[in-house]
Amino acid sequence: MAIQHYIKEIGRGARGAKALDRTQAADLLGQILDGQVSDYEVGAFCIAMRIKGETADEMCGLWDAVHARITRIRVRGSQGSNGAAIVIPSYNGARRLPTLTPLLALLLAREGLPVLVHGMQTEASRTSVFAVLQRLGISTLPQAGILEPAQVTAVHTATLLPALARLLAVRQVIGLRNPGHSVAKLLQPVAGPALLLGSYTHPEYLPMLQATLTQLGLNALLSRGLEGEVCADPRRTPQYDGFVHGHHQLLQARAAGTDGEVPGLPDSIDADSTARYTEAVLAGRLPVPPALAQQVQHIRCLVDLVRNSALSPSEQSQNAIESGTKSHD
Repeated sequence: MAIQHYIKEIGRGARGAKALDRTQAADLLGQILDGQVSDYEVGAFCIAMRIKGETADEMCGLWDAVHARITRIRVRGSQGSNGAAIVIPSYNGARRLPTLTPLLALLLAREGLPVLVHGMQTEASRTSVFAVLQRLGISTLPQAGILEPAQVTAVHTATLLPALARLLAVRQVIGLRNPGHSVAKLLQPVAGPALLLGSYTHPEYLPMLQATLTQLGLNALLSRGLEGEVCADPRRTPQYDGFVHGHHQLLQARAAGTDGEVPGLPDSIDADSTARYTEAVLAGRLPVPPALAQQVQHIRCLVDLVRNSALSPSEQSQNAIESGTKSHD
């Protein structure tokens, strides 16, 4: 079905627009990713969806289209006790506060986990996470590599799916985000068990994201992010929602209020200052922000749940026995 028909459905304004079903949304984005539509139609799609907003069914369809075309990245060897690779999307960067996404990624790698950071800079005025990673000695790979345990790997969106990167770049022309940004933050490009770190900026997006993660059956930690990044705001305690194969559980309720000053957090958001702060925390010269330590703990717990869900009933029983033994030591 031509994309024009879909645009007529979604482009009737905030009140008159009709939502697409999962199959239609997958077909629409599939045609865009395959280069079967004109630039005018791409622009119309972006504006119409920006006004209407995405439903959970539409998000699932967009996700289907992307994952039918995306490059998958393997983890070296057996993940064993690691349980799952960590997938961190980064499409915003720092605007007012230093981005702690690189610190979060390195803290998780220190836990022995393979960590994939993917993304691209879509706002030139922000400090890119990849610029900070570069100063920390982590270069963006020119092609899909292999994830290593206890290591952070960074890849550009174009490495995973060039057509998606082109769709995201439309923002630089029209000045608005589009559904490509939403689906990019839900990518699971790992060939094997993975835990996605998801985030939202506005609370009204939470129910839609919860429904999307449930329908897709993903493993994920979902929380309100820091200026569009998945890392926790070091001054606040957000709500954490966990998903294991789509099964949802509330891990932690939001705490009201804002904490005081974060020790050592730089006033500047530039890449050099952020990298120096990150190095100081990792070296123990500055404390890990409690909010980030808490986020790492939730991630570690979900990874264990993902690992346990992949075990046989007898292996699960043995793990439960060993856990109980340790608790009594």
